Amino acid sequence: MRNSILTISLVAILALSGCGTSDTNNASEAITPVVADQFIGNLNERSDKAMQEQRTLLAQSVIGKDAGAQSPRDIDNKVGSNTKATTTAPASKDMYLCDIHFHKSAEHKGGEFTKYAGNGDEEGFGGGYQYSGTLSEAELAKYSIETEHNPLYSGDTIEVHYVYASNPKATLEHGLGSCLVGYTAGTQPLLRVESQVYVLVNDAKAADFTELNKVSNVSGHNQAENIPNTTGTPVVYEGSTTGPGYNETFSPYQVTWSVRPKVEKVNIATVKDWFEHNQFEEEHAHGVRNLVINPQLLSEMK
Repeated sequence: MRNSILTISLVAILALSGCGTSDTNNASEAITPVVADQFIGNLNERSDKAMQEQRTLLAQSVIGKDAGAQSPRDIDNKVGSNTKATTTAPASKDMYLCDIHFHKSAEHKGGEFTKYAGNGDEEGFGGGYQYSGTLSEAELAKYSIETEHNPLYSGDTIEVHYVYASNPKATLEHGLGSCLVGYTAGTQPLLRVESQVYVLVNDAKAADFTELNKVSNVSGHNQAENIPNTTGTPVVYEGSTTGPGYNETFSPYQVTWSVRPKVEKVNIATVKDWFEHNQFEEEHAHGVRNLVINPQLLSEMK
């Protein structure tokens, strides 16, 4: 979930905006963008050594400190030894949608998104994982969305987070703070994130991003009813909020994750439309947090 630094204070809660990661173990998997003239080298890319130093600091902040399991992770790897007690959130249909945002490149690794994008910079831009399948020349026809941060291009992978809370006072606004209305510092409702990875294609027949993110009210519960149901059985695990601000220290917020392993193709032009009209005030793709790979920082998946 977004790339802001959280502390256990309400001010920081209201500023939260994302989750994401990268993986130095897969540096050899860094891929070259399909359309070369769309790529501008990231001069601020972190070294493998810097990534490892951050991982060491993160481990020191968790191990022996009664800190919970972290996110994101490789959803194909069930290993985890963090045993801090957690409460699994109810099904999203019984909760309240409170936020939708997305990250450029998947924060999680696994399923159909296993190509390593790179280490990225300190803000998480340029990191994460990309679609491991192939796209046609037509789907990759040049189309760009220029934003203040993280421009988007045909062929890019994004991971959308549909954030739900058990809080009936939750509102539909920008950031995780909308999920925590009425809660005091150091407390939280149960949280669940429904995660779906999409691939941006230049194809008017592909899925409409605005429709996929349409919010409905079902029996008094705000819901994102149009999340695809054809992208595999979600991998469910206990983790945390994310964001580059947590590369060196743990996130204290517990989240039940549901991550779908298959991608859905969306018409990139409709993503631009969503930026211009969404009620969550989203204007760009967020950066990603380093992939959490230390078993002591992960929960065991059943």
